[in-house]
Amino acid sequence: MADAAVEFLLNNLKELLLYHSHLITDTKQQIERLDTDLRLFNAFLKDSMRKRRKDDRTKELVRNIRDVVYEVEDVIDAFITQAMEKKSTSAFLKFWKPSVKLHDIGKKVEEVREKVDKARVDFANLSVHDQDDYEKPEARPPRQKDVVGFKDVTDELIERLTGDTDYFDVVSLIGMFGLGKTTLAWKIFNDPEIRYKFPFRIWLPISQEFSDKDIFLAILKEFTTIDDELRQKDSMLLAPIVADYLSRASFLIVFDDVWSRSDWERLKVAMPQNNNKGKVLITSRMEDVGVSASCPQHPTKLRFFTQGESWELLRLEALHKLDCPPELVNVGQLIARDCEGLPLAIVVIGGILSAKFSAKDLTETRKAWEKVSTRVNTYLSEKDPANRMKNFISLSYDRLPYHLRACFLYLGVFPEDYEITVSRLIRMWIGEGFIQQNNDYSLEEAGEMYLEDLINRNLVTIEKLKPNGKVKTCRIHDALRDFCRTEAGKENENFFQEIKLNSGTWAPPISDLHNFRRLSVHSNCWDFIALKPSGYRVRSFVCFCKDELILSADHIPHLLGAFKLLRVLDVKPIKLIKITNDMYQLVHVRYIALSTDMSILPSKFSQLWNLQTLTVDTTSRTLEVKADIWRLTQLRHFKTNASASLPEPSKNSKHGAELQTLSTISVESCTAKLLEHASNLKKLGIRGRLALLLEGKIGSFDSVGKMKYLEQLKLVNDVHPKPPIDGQLHCLPQPYQFPSKLKSLTLVGTFLTWNFMYVLGLLETLEVLKLKHKAFMGNTWSATDGGFRRLEFLHIEQTDLAVWEASSHHFPRLRALVLKNCEKLIAIPIGLADVASFQMLELFVCKPAAASANKIHEAKKKEAHANGSVFKLSIFPPTD
Repeated sequence: MADAAVEFLLNNLKELLLYHSHLITDTKQQIERLDTDLRLFNAFLKDSMRKRRKDDRTKELVRNIRDVVYEVEDVIDAFITQAMEKKSTSAFLKFWKPSVKLHDIGKKVEEVREKVDKARVDFANLSVHDQDDYEKPEARPPRQKDVVGFKDVTDELIERLTGDTDYFDVVSLIGMFGLGKTTLAWKIFNDPEIRYKFPFRIWLPISQEFSDKDIFLAILKEFTTIDDELRQKDSMLLAPIVADYLSRASFLIVFDDVWSRSDWERLKVAMPQNNNKGKVLITSRMEDVGVSASCPQHPTKLRFFTQGESWELLRLEALHKLDCPPELVNVGQLIARDCEGLPLAIVVIGGILSAKFSAKDLTETRKAWEKVSTRVNTYLSEKDPANRMKNFISLSYDRLPYHLRACFLYLGVFPEDYEITVSRLIRMWIGEGFIQQNNDYSLEEAGEMYLEDLINRNLVTIEKLKPNGKVKTCRIHDALRDFCRTEAGKENENFFQEIKLNSGTWAPPISDLHNFRRLSVHSNCWDFIALKPSGYRVRSFVCFCKDELILSADHIPHLLGAFKLLRVLDVKPIKLIKITNDMYQLVHVRYIALSTDMSILPSKFSQLWNLQTLTVDTTSRTLEVKADIWRLTQLRHFKTNASASLPEPSKNSKHGAELQTLSTISVESCTAKLLEHASNLKKLGIRGRLALLLEGKIGSFDSVGKMKYLEQLKLVNDVHPKPPIDGQLHCLPQPYQFPSKLKSLTLVGTFLTWNFMYVLGLLETLEVLKLKHKAFMGNTWSATDGGFRRLEFLHIEQTDLAVWEASSHHFPRLRALVLKNCEKLIAIPIGLADVASFQMLELFVCKPAAASANKIHEAKKKEAHANGSVFKLSIFPPTD
């Protein structure tokens, strides 16, 4: 990852020289000289993108650059850390070698620079065609893909799952990795017939190191509230409770990717052996797992794709449609054949072909596809399917532009089968320095484009979409994740490392942590922290433990003081009962996500001058922020679940322009002065007594309305300790008082009457409206003409609404409607079926309205036959 490392270090040096030169008065000239050399390295890396793939000498030189850049980074970061500490002899010096000085590292830089100068002579005669030839896939909106092929297997499994038996039936789907077991199981899980048959459907990914307790709690969550009493039980006590709930239910549970017979035996103890209304579907690579679980019936073995199915999938992945230009048919069919019926291989190769497709020059496209075909054909001699698949993935990885490689490999940090929140991922990428500033886009916009590029190359899968059509969560296939983990550790890269406890032994050994730049822990977090780990090269520490861990005061320094040069610290599963001074020594940290019981954010957080993202989850309803966030010149996102009281900006404060997210802040913090300093906000959340704000008694809603770039606004009415109804709003601001670019509005607990909906309907740019927890109350909502001209997504939750009167012209662009706990709603307006864009309707505990939902579904089915559109209806619990 030499490219990303050089870019990041250059940015660091620029910040250091421009804004913190007082820390380096004695070494400024040396750092300026380093900056010059690094710019030379950066130019070399960009010029050598293609050559380094094939030339071993260039590869070796790139490794030299990476190693020396890491050393420079370590020295400078340590130097700054020491300069920031009050005492010259800090605890940090206990593990840092003081003999390593800037001038020593400068000598190593000079040696590498001489090699680079010599290598650049070789590049002097490069033609334009010898330069970087990375292709960018054609931009297209994110989409969740339909499943191709396996119709016979699908029909067979659905017939078995919906069929009656006089025993508890376990159905197994087995096959090698990459065949599409998970994809097919997911298709069956969401099939309308399956939805109708099973009121309770539960999808459970089973990783190689799953926790019985986590799985059992996940099942129980579908039937009851998970309280502290349940959380404290071990798996042996939970298993009979799970079995008891399941014994009385008609359910389908999918255990995806069970690795061994012993794993199935651990899960089996919680299954109700005498309930013939419940079914289990298992996917596994291991035939003995299927044989054991499916007894007395045989498991279903997933076959390879036929040539017809392979060619169909390849066209959809490479061209995003079935129509194929005649010029590409022969070479395309050859590639489909050479993938040997393995769907994952077809998907990965399809991503490469997509990047090379140009409708304007089919001759060049054909030549590019023929080159890919040649490479694919060379891999056929590899007998091991796993190695052959790795070669296919390498073929795609080798064609990634340098700025995407680190982003892609970073996905391996996340646990197996993990649903990755995109906003979190992008902010972590930014904190790691993988995304560089572009004058045309913000860092977050660039991150979204990076992710879309990886999606379009079929290296990342969309899991969920936001109401606005952007990607909300994503996943990475196990085979791709394994590739990331292998590649990250190649050639002493040490890009990241997962810390595991196997049979009482840590792998890698705790003493070796200093070799790695990023660490992740997925389990046994307390045991790891208790060992007092340390690593002077570690830049990121991420915890994914599923169980919440309350860290005692004695152990907190072992976590916060372990890695002094951190950039990313994500420890939300670990609850910190206090923040020790070790936190404030992390002057390089850019991303922090933590959990606590505290109601005060200490003032010393102001010392973390590199901080870009700060997320604080707390059990307290309020959070008094004593830290002067206006001193944090890099801060872009501040998020908390509490009502945060922010300090007023000082008269001389010129910072706040970088802020894009403030959520949720108190009503009292919504002053004109504060909001003027955060004038570039895109997302704002406010929590408290909203009546005081909207009536102008406290704060300034007019200042909210003046925010030119605000796109998302969330208003949470919280009048605790009074009853929620005491905070009922009796009015809304006029349409002109809302931000002019507002696209998404969420109202929570406002108790407004439905006649005020006309105000929201007149918000000209509004696309997403979420009304939660009695935001609007009353028997009848009669929609008014001329409103909601651009509304695409409407969410209504927990209301006593009974009569909803509306027609298609009241919501001309509606795409999705979600209704939750609207138990008195008699019917959904049938006229919504006439809205051409209406694609999704979801009901949760809205039984009386189910009949009208089915009528809309039937009307949409007729429409689908005419134009090929798909309408998705989800009703829970299912109706008879």
